[in-house]
Amino acid sequence: MSADEALLHRVMSDALLSARIPPGAPLRELALAEVFGVSRERVRKLLQRLGHERLIDLVPNRGAFAAAPTLEQAREIYEARRILEGGIVGHLASCLDTASAGALEEHLARERAAAEAGDRAASIRLSGDFHLQLAEATGNPLIRRELHHLVSRTSMLVARFEPARAMRCACDEHADILAALRSGDAGRAMRTMTQHLALIETRLRPQREAPAPDALEVIREFWAAAQGAAPARPDAPARARADGARAGSDGAASGDGVATEPRPRRAP
Repeated sequence: MSADEALLHRVMSDALLSARIPPGAPLRELALAEVFGVSRERVRKLLQRLGHERLIDLVPNRGAFAAAPTLEQAREIYEARRILEGGIVGHLASCLDTASAGALEEHLARERAAAEAGDRAASIRLSGDFHLQLAEATGNPLIRRELHHLVSRTSMLVARFEPARAMRCACDEHADILAALRSGDAGRAMRTMTQHLALIETRLRPQREAPAPDALEVIREFWAAAQGAAPARPDAPARARADGARAGSDGAASGDGVATEPRPRRAP
């Protein structure tokens, strides 16, 4: 993925995870191409990736729509995560190296900073990233790939159904998981992980519906912030002016970054 493609992916992911785009909102290729100043072909490729990550729904002969996950879907998804991630931390308790533990500690600091700044999209993305880093530490790409699929689905559930105040709870729970891993106690690590995922599931509940903004306007705000322009509204993502230039290369929950590029001209 090129730097420009990664930036577009980061902007769209954060806009969707901000919980400001209404579930089921249409995402038109032509309109997005005009916002980003790129060809429809590039937008189509971006939408296909977002669809694979379950951040949007792709409906044949109708187009792309913001994902509309339901609480009914949460039970089976979180059950799968508890089974998979309990095994991950049980394995890592005996083999997590110092470098990986240090990287997780640094990641937790970024999580806390996002939570304290009230940056919901970044908090959700970084929270998912914590779990993916644990999977990465196993050295098994199949485990990471399967978990990435599940994390993408739960990210949209969290964005839609978890109260914003719960962001700091997730940081504390991640710190407990890391402490359990450092203790070398596999049983403790597995219990801490499964309890964390169970707590997230219990925090999911229908939220009061706010007036639905226009999806395209939300995306414009994130794009403008990523380009270094002043946000259009006070609640626009100010964090993206600094972080929006960092674009992940591994999906919706990726924390890797790239340098900001000038606004691209429309591609042929």
